[in-house]
Amino acid sequence: MKLNLFNLKQNKYCFAFYNIENLFDIYNEDLKHDSDFIDTSEKRWTLKRYKNKITKISFALSQIGLKETKMHPAIVGLAEVENQSVLKDLTTHKNLKNCNYNFVHFDSKDERGIDVAFLYDTKVFTVLESKVHSIVFKKDNGNLDYTRDILHIYGSFLDEKLDIIVNHWPSRRDGTNETAKKRMIASNKVTEIITNIRTKNENAKIIVMGDFNDDPSSNSIKSLIDNNNLYNTMDTLLSINRGTTIYRGDWNLFDQIICSVNCFNRKSKKLRFDKANIFDVDFLKQQDGNYKGAPYRTYIGKQYKGGYSDHFPVYTIFKK
Repeated sequence: MKLNLFNLKQNKYCFAFYNIENLFDIYNEDLKHDSDFIDTSEKRWTLKRYKNKITKISFALSQIGLKETKMHPAIVGLAEVENQSVLKDLTTHKNLKNCNYNFVHFDSKDERGIDVAFLYDTKVFTVLESKVHSIVFKKDNGNLDYTRDILHIYGSFLDEKLDIIVNHWPSRRDGTNETAKKRMIASNKVTEIITNIRTKNENAKIIVMGDFNDDPSSNSIKSLIDNNNLYNTMDTLLSINRGTTIYRGDWNLFDQIICSVNCFNRKSKKLRFDKANIFDVDFLKQQDGNYKGAPYRTYIGKQYKGGYSDHFPVYTIFKK
C-alpha cells in the first residue's frame, strides 16, 4: 500500500517501543559476551531460529497500532538489538518491506552487546541529528561497569521538530533495591539531556521511550516526570493482571512512553497525543501451560520456546 501523505483522512500515527529479547545474530564476537547465541551453545541459536525470530518480530512490528491508524508505526524504539546487521535483516524482511524503514544504531560498551535502536518511516520522519549518551558506573573494586547507551534523535516529523530519547535502563538482575541507584543515575542522565535540549529550544517537543526496568510509580520515573514537566502516557495501564513483562506471577510496566506536556497542545495541524496502550494481542501471548497469558518468549532460561519476546510492545497514537 502506497502511503499518501496528503490523504486528509490519515491523521493518526503510531509511535511504538518494543524490547525484542536478545536479537542476536549467530556469530560470536570476541569483545561481547554473546557466546550463548551461537549454534554450538547450550541455547543452540541456529540460523533457522534466528530467521524465525526475524519473521516474528517483523510481523509484530507491522501490526502495532494498525487498528487505530490503518498503517505501520511511524517510529519505533527498540531494545536488545545486537548490531546493524540484525536491523538490516529486520527492516528488509517481507513483513516490513513496504514500511520505508531506516534505522539509527550505535554500538554501546554494554558487556552483553545489546543496544537500543530507532526505526523510522522515511516518508514521514527525517533524522536531523543523532547521538548517544553513555552511562558508566564504578564497581567496588574500581573497575568500570557499562550499561546501554541512551540514544537521542532530533528530527522532523511531517515538518514538525521532535526530540526522541530511547532508553534501556539497568536491569534488576542483582536485586531491585540493590540496582535502584543505577536506574536513578540513568534517570538523572535523561534529565540532563532534556535540560540541554530546552536550553536550545524551551518549547521543544520531547518523547522519552524505553524499557526502564522500573514501573511508573518508581522513584526513578517519578523523578524524571517531576523534574522535567513530563506526562507518562502509560501511568494508568499497570494492573494485577496486565503489564508488559511478568516475573513470578507479578506484572510490571517497565516499557513506557513519556511525553512533554506540549504534546497535548490542541493547535490545528500540530502533533498531539491521542491515546496509549500495551500491544498485548493474543498472538504475542503464551496460549497454555503455567505461563498462559504471559508474553510468548523466544527462550525461558536456555529452553527454546520459539516465540516473540519476554516483553509486550507499548505504543502511543498521535494526531496531526
